[in-house]
Amino acid sequence: MNPSEARWRELGLWPLWITRNQGPERADPAADPLPNPVLNETGWSQLRQMVANCQRCSLHQGRRQAVFGVGEEKARWLFVGEGPGAEEDQSGEPFVGPAGRLLDQMLRALGLKRGEDVYIANVVKCRPPQNRTPVDAECAACMPYLLRQITLIQPKVIVALGKVAAHALLKTGGTLGTLRLQQHHFGDIPLVVTWHPSYLLRTPSDKAKAWDDLCRARQLMVSQCTPRGDNDGTTPA
Repeated sequence: MNPSEARWRELGLWPLWITRNQGPERADPAADPLPNPVLNETGWSQLRQMVANCQRCSLHQGRRQAVFGVGEEKARWLFVGEGPGAEEDQSGEPFVGPAGRLLDQMLRALGLKRGEDVYIANVVKCRPPQNRTPVDAECAACMPYLLRQITLIQPKVIVALGKVAAHALLKTGGTLGTLRLQQHHFGDIPLVVTWHPSYLLRTPSDKAKAWDDLCRARQLMVSQCTPRGDNDGTTPA
């Protein structure tokens, strides 16, 4: 095993599976030799600039612009999708196409509104070609930026929209149908897994189940924001 392959194994990304009859395409050649950026002291303005100039994977070659994220910088709610599509690449804002309009409807059903106590981001910040699903290497290259966003926001609840976001945040596999029925945390932050809005547009019969997921997230938010004494019968100090 060469040093490059050993590095992928350390990241849990080896073996790299290649579709039969295709050449050994590497969707992420730049991420392999580059160390993760040091972001511990990075604020919003510097982080945004780093994302705008990022060349850690090959996705930067086809982007119009990086899609950083949108919302309140100290929002209690964080919604994480997989990556921008063509419309997001044009506008620079996540979830602005049909899936974004459905997400806005989901937010309204929760009594929320984009930009008000809500932050929306993606695992990868650049559009994959033909709107394909981001591969693991691309997610790994971009993950330090999302982790720093989470640290800066300090949300009370995270909602992972789709399998890519769930796998990236939870560092686990499994089907979405299984993950959404389990209790999760990202560090000490409750995390709820549900379907990506684009999937719900294709499979509207699952919208009721997605609503169940959102209701569970709302219950977690209430418990996160309720003083401890209100739950244990004591008066908070």
